[in-house]
Amino acid sequence: MLKYSEVKEKLNIEPLKDHVNEQAFVTHYFHNLGNDAAKYFEEPAMAYLSKHNLDNHHQLSFNWDIPFPTGKNPKFRFIDLFAGIGGIRLAYQKEGGRCVFSSEYNKFAKVTYEANFGEVPFGDITAIDEKTIPDHDVLLAGFPCQPFSIAGVSKKISLGRNHGFLDETQGTLFFDIARILDEKKPKAFMLENVKNLVTHDKGRTFKVIYNTLKELNYTVFYSVLDGKHFVPQHRERIIIVGFSKDHFGENVNFEFPKLPKPKRIIREILEEEPDSKYTLSDQLWGYLKGYAEKHKAKGNGFGYGMTDLNGISRTLSARYYKDGSEILIPQGGINPRRLTPRECARLQGFPDEFVIPVSDNQAYRQFGNSVVMPLINSVAKQVVKVLDEFHESD
Repeated sequence: MLKYSEVKEKLNIEPLKDHVNEQAFVTHYFHNLGNDAAKYFEEPAMAYLSKHNLDNHHQLSFNWDIPFPTGKNPKFRFIDLFAGIGGIRLAYQKEGGRCVFSSEYNKFAKVTYEANFGEVPFGDITAIDEKTIPDHDVLLAGFPCQPFSIAGVSKKISLGRNHGFLDETQGTLFFDIARILDEKKPKAFMLENVKNLVTHDKGRTFKVIYNTLKELNYTVFYSVLDGKHFVPQHRERIIIVGFSKDHFGENVNFEFPKLPKPKRIIREILEEEPDSKYTLSDQLWGYLKGYAEKHKAKGNGFGYGMTDLNGISRTLSARYYKDGSEILIPQGGINPRRLTPRECARLQGFPDEFVIPVSDNQAYRQFGNSVVMPLINSVAKQVVKVLDEFHESD
C-alpha cells in the first residue's frame, strides 16, 4: 500500500506549481477511486499519471498519511466551494461526509488545503462548468458578499423576457452557487457569510439570495450564530441552510442547533512560550496607542483591542497580519503581542493536528477568512440528522 506522501513526491504535487489544475484532477481522482465520482476526473488524471510513469494507477491503494483523511464508509457526499483552508470540509467530514469536489481561488490557501486533506482544489469557480462537477448530496460554500445590479430587470419584464436568478445574480460569485444548484440539484446546501449580508445594500442582497434559493425549489432556513459558544471569540456569521423540495417535500424537520453556554476563555488557547517575534515593536506599539488616542479625541471607538485573558476576543479578521491590533495579548510590563498562527487556529476551533505550511502572514489571512469549525460542525449535525431521518423513512 502506497503512502500518499510517496505518490505526491513522485508526481511533483505542489499547489504553487503551474500545473495546479492537473494536480486537482489527479488528487480528486485518487480520493474518488472506487466510486462513480472518479469518472469526472479520470481522463485528465490518467494523462497526468502516464506522463509521470505511474501506469498502474488502477491498482493504487493508499495509506492516506495526511491529518484529515476521509473516514471509511462515508454516509453522504458533499462539495466544498470557496473552500479556503477547509474549515467547513473538516466540520462535515466529522459527520461522515465524503468531499467529491473542492474549489478555491487563492493559491496559498490551496497549499494549506492540500497539506491537510491530500487534495488540490480546483481554481476559479467562474471558469468551471457545472456539468463537470460530480453528483453530491450537500453543497457547501462560504462565499463572498457582493451587491446585485437591478439595472435592466424592469425593462426585461416589460419586454416579456426571462429574468430571475440567471439575470439578477449574473456577474456575482453567488451566481456560481445558483447555477450549480440548478444543474446538480443536491438534497441540501449550507452557505456561510458575514452577518452583515442581511443588511448589505439595504437588504437587497439577501433578498435576492433568499428568493433565488426558493426559486430553485429549496426550503430555506437562516440564522445568525456566534462562535463564542464554542471558542473564546465573538464572531457572528449568517448560516443559510436549504433542503430540496423534490427530495423532502414542503415540510422539513430542521432546526438550528441549541448553542451551549459560552465557557471558553482566551487563556486556554495560548501557547506556553510564544516566540518573541510576536511581541509588538516599540514603534508599532507607539503607533497603535497614538492612533487610538487620536480617534478617542474625535469620539470614535477605533483602536486596538487589549484582550482580557479570562474573557473572549474580538473577531479575528483577514487583516490581522497587518498589525494584530484587534486582538492583542497583554504581557505584564512589556509590550503586548499578537496571537501566533497556532493560537489563531485554536481561536477558530481547529485541532492542533491541523498543519500550517505557509508563512505567518498568509496563515493570519487564512484563519481570519475561515470559520469557527465547531460552530459549523454543530450545524452539520443538524443537516445530517435531516438526511438520516429521510433515508430511514424512505
